[in-house]
Amino acid sequence: MTMWYRDGAFWRGFLARYLPGVAIANLLWEVAQLPLYTLWGEASRGDLVYAVVHCTAGDVLIAGSALLAAMCLAAPTGFPRWRFARVAVVATLLGLGYTAFSEWLNTAVRASWAYAPAMPILPLLGVGLTPIVQWLVLPPVALCVAFRPRRTWKSTPAGASR
Repeated sequence: MTMWYRDGAFWRGFLARYLPGVAIANLLWEVAQLPLYTLWGEASRGDLVYAVVHCTAGDVLIAGSALLAAMCLAAPTGFPRWRFARVAVVATLLGLGYTAFSEWLNTAVRASWAYAPAMPILPLLGVGLTPIVQWLVLPPVALCVAFRPRRTWKSTPAGASR
């Protein structure tokens, strides 16, 4: 019998829980923080829906890419020896770093979007607080929920196929 961390069913279950979980969490977060952007008072309903879907898809891509990069950087010996906490911290920091840069680039340099007066701004970074909190909270929670081995993910004996 193989250990859970070498089990393909575990990894399929992990990704099947993480990606949809992080997608749903980010969708809810994007909807909740809409009033903190000027788009809220200026855009049509269709444009708001597009913005939420677009931003949520971007969040899922960032979260998935950050997780993959963290697994490569923080666990170079492979999945059987990866340290969950180290991977979670690196993935969170990568997502956070990208988000902070993207927020700064799109608000300060490109002026692609703007914050409403209600958005708390982090003085040293010049970016909104809620996108930063989003990346400090949602990916770690989604990773913790997804990482729990489930009894339904049965181990496969070495050499056996599903």
